[in-house]
Amino acid sequence: MNEEAIRERIRLGRSFITKFGDDADVDEDYASDQERKLPQPPLAKAPMREASIALPTCFENLQIDNDFLHVINTRRSHRVFTREQIPLLQLSYLLWCSQGVQSIRGKSYATLRTVPSGGARHPFECYLALQNVEGLADGLYHYLPMTHRLEFLGAPDELGQLISDSLCEQRWADKANAVFYYSCVFYRAEWRYGIWAHAPILMDSGHVTENLYLAATSIGLGGCAIAAVDPEICNRAFGLDGVEEAMFYAMPVGTIRPQDRSAEDSFYAFVREEGL
Repeated sequence: MNEEAIRERIRLGRSFITKFGDDADVDEDYASDQERKLPQPPLAKAPMREASIALPTCFENLQIDNDFLHVINTRRSHRVFTREQIPLLQLSYLLWCSQGVQSIRGKSYATLRTVPSGGARHPFECYLALQNVEGLADGLYHYLPMTHRLEFLGAPDELGQLISDSLCEQRWADKANAVFYYSCVFYRAEWRYGIWAHAPILMDSGHVTENLYLAATSIGLGGCAIAAVDPEICNRAFGLDGVEEAMFYAMPVGTIRPQDRSAEDSFYAFVREEGL
C-alpha cells in the first residue's frame, strides 16, 4: 500500500470517529431511514436453530465481589488461563451483564439492556466458542438476548485451532473457557444514524466489553478484548454473510490464578528492555 493510499485510509477512519467527517460530501437533503419513516430492523437476530438452552438467572447464588471500587482497581487484561471448568451460572452472568435485555420500550421500538448504546440500537450479536463449561458441549454457540438462551451451532473438529486461527494466531486464547465473538448487524445502527452510524458503533463496542471485563473480574475470572479478529474465518465459522452482518471483535474469558500475574507481566517485557 503506497503512502497516498495509507493517508486516505487514515482520513476515512478519522471521519468515522469524528462522526460527520467532511460535511461537504453530504447532500443537504440526506435523511436516515428512520427520518424517512421506513420500517426499523428487528431488535435482535432471529434464532438460527429450532432448539435452544435456557440459562440460569439466580445470580444470588454466585460469589460476586460487590465492592465496586475493588473491582475497578483489580480489573486487568488476562491472557493466561488455567483451563478449569466454569459453572453454567457464571457464563449466564457474563452474558447478562454484557448483553442482557432488561425491558422493551414502545411497540418493540428499542431494548433497554445492561449496557448503553447510542439510540438504544444495540447493533451487536454475541457468538461464543465454549470449552469446559458445566453442562454444555464444547463448540460454537449464539446468544439469544431477548429470551436469555443459548443455541448450539455445532462442534468443529479442532475447536482450539479454530479459536487461534480466528484471532490471528493468538494461541493463548484457545485456553479460554469462553471466547465472546461480537458481530455487527450494521443496519440496526444505520437505520437511525445513516451514514454516520459507524462512530456510535465503535463507541458501543467499548461499552459491551468493559461490562464484560468488570463482570468477569467480579467473579474471579479474567479476559482480554482482542481487535485482531480474522473476519473471514469468523464469518464462515458462524455462518455470517460478512456484508449485512460481520464479526469484528472478540474477548476470551477464562479461569485465572494470582500466581500467573508474573507471566502476564512478561507480556510487557519490551517496556523494560526499551527503557520506555
